[in-house]
Amino acid sequence: MTVANPHASLINPPAQCVGIQLAHEAYDILIGPGLLASESSWQDLPRAATAVIVSNETVAPLFLPQLEARLLRHYARVEKVILPDGEAFKTWDSLNHIFDCLLAKACDRKTVLFALGGGVIGDMTGFAAAVYMRGVPFVQVPTTLLAQVDSSVGGKTAINHPLGKNMIGAFYQPQRVIADLDSLDSLPQRELSAGLAEVIKYGPIADAAFLQWIEDNIEALLARDKAALAYAVKRCCEIKAWVVGQDEREQGLRAILNFGHTFGHAIETGMGYGAWLHGEAVGCGMVMASDLSVRLGLMPAEFLPRMRRLIERAGLPVVAPDLGVERYLDLMRVDKKAEAGEIRFVLIDGLGSAVMRAAPDAVVAEVIRSHRA
Repeated sequence: MTVANPHASLINPPAQCVGIQLAHEAYDILIGPGLLASESSWQDLPRAATAVIVSNETVAPLFLPQLEARLLRHYARVEKVILPDGEAFKTWDSLNHIFDCLLAKACDRKTVLFALGGGVIGDMTGFAAAVYMRGVPFVQVPTTLLAQVDSSVGGKTAINHPLGKNMIGAFYQPQRVIADLDSLDSLPQRELSAGLAEVIKYGPIADAAFLQWIEDNIEALLARDKAALAYAVKRCCEIKAWVVGQDEREQGLRAILNFGHTFGHAIETGMGYGAWLHGEAVGCGMVMASDLSVRLGLMPAEFLPRMRRLIERAGLPVVAPDLGVERYLDLMRVDKKAEAGEIRFVLIDGLGSAVMRAAPDAVVAEVIRSHRA
């Protein structure tokens, strides 16, 4: 099997760095194996007396002791907050648990938070850092593929509300992202597939050649080939860094990163958070958004089966739950991209190019009916 990337012959590719340059700040995304153990990963971070690791019950036993030992070389005190695992716990209660620890331990505004886990932990830790004492520094240490290629990068932080996913949050950038590829060895296969949804989205929205590379190397990615994963994570981060660098607060271009998310968030909210993994919902949502792109004349008919085939090969669902057409429409009207109750979708208008536009409810309804169980 061909892995068409610069490190294809390497079992353990060297660490790589992707920089994000924003109007008023910049930071690095470090990508590679063995980064948790590497001293250089932790150098030149903000100085403070205290570091706080926020993790969950699944990830903490695997990686927290190693991270704590590393941080104790740089901080006099390391506190720990362990939260329940899962999207269902991305709530005010969990956020307050972080604040309880910070206040009980008399953490000051120089305290550095470290988010050790997947997207849920990263989002909540970032939100806590954004608002505790009006802002303290934090570092992303993503341990899932989804977090490494997407949620840990770009400064979106949030918690969920029963009426909508990620509706309460802030834009707040980390000091660094440390994506240790070795942490992906511990991922359940379902979680790995969920991460591949966020890898796949970068192809149709920004890089047609990358979409072809994913199609050629999907089996290598599923087999956790380190060279393939290193290339995929780096390319995704490069694309996201380019987008975020131009539109940090999602006033325009950055919205293209939500391809498949309008349908996907409706699935997550409608089913109850945690019933479907975020990546599973996004994967299915990309099939539906691809169909909508075809129905509106933006893409040729063959685009839909191509996307459906790739998403299915990645181990992701391609049939949506039957929530009812009106329920889907109601949920999508409270999506963050909606304006004045008008649903707006990220659609593909040529491989490697995406647009944001509304669609008639009747056409959206036909898409929903065509793909529901």
